Amino acid sequence: MSDRRAGIVARIAGRARGGGELAPGTRIERDLAYGNDPAQRLDLYLPPQPAVAPLIVIVGGGAWSYGDKAAPATVTNKVAHWLPMGLAVASVGHRRLPQADPLEQARDVARAFALLQRRLAELGRSPRDAVLLGHSSGAHLVALLTADITWAASEGVRPWLASILIDTAALDVVALMRGPHLPLHDRAFGSSEAEWRQASPLHRLCGRPAPILLVHSSRRPLAGEQAREFAAAVVRVGGRAEVLSADISHAELNAELGREPDYTARVDAFLRTVVADRDAGDPASA
Repeated sequence: MSDRRAGIVARIAGRARGGGELAPGTRIERDLAYGNDPAQRLDLYLPPQPAVAPLIVIVGGGAWSYGDKAAPATVTNKVAHWLPMGLAVASVGHRRLPQADPLEQARDVARAFALLQRRLAELGRSPRDAVLLGHSSGAHLVALLTADITWAASEGVRPWLASILIDTAALDVVALMRGPHLPLHDRAFGSSEAEWRQASPLHRLCGRPAPILLVHSSRRPLAGEQAREFAAAVVRVGGRAEVLSADISHAELNAELGREPDYTARVDAFLRTVVADRDAGDPASA
């Protein structure tokens, strides 16, 4: 392993930092535009020292209907944890219902991600050195792009290092909609099976995706069932997928990443392995 990669792995191995305070010298570039709509903005958090790989790109949740890229639960503990390691973090805002359906929301995320990958290239780094991380409905959007890389590529996205999906029950939208579900799912996915399939990461899975960590709350059986089903499908097409169950709530899985020691350590362990595998030339991370 190169000295540079060894340093990256060592930084990711660091322990979580509580309190949510940013280190002196942290730079924040707010409201970077990737489209004409006021919602098509992202925030970029840069560490005091030159950033190392990977860039963590966050897509927050909000039932496809609401959300704020700067919400404390979305960014505070994650930024406070990863920036001291030298990792940069971005948080993506996007259009929501009723202005944009989930497919258009995923396109927004893809456009934002493509902009960030271009930024990496301008800095002399590989566009691949990025991780997409989504929570709840944001995890569904990340899953759509991860499952169908050709669709993501149509918006300018290039292959990336890994994806982290946190507690979504919308990986198999067809199964979700055929069973008992919340009214918010009707608003998001419509009434026809054709619409459900278009918005279903499981049904859009084609080719081998980037390595995936699927996190779910052990208190949400449907999310766990869907995570395991999607992981098995990824493995069948030759990809890498790991499932992590944590005994904390849906909201805590978002807010406590970066602070809750065991959960954060297990996410960091996944990041260490994808960085190390890429350095070793593992095709699953290439």
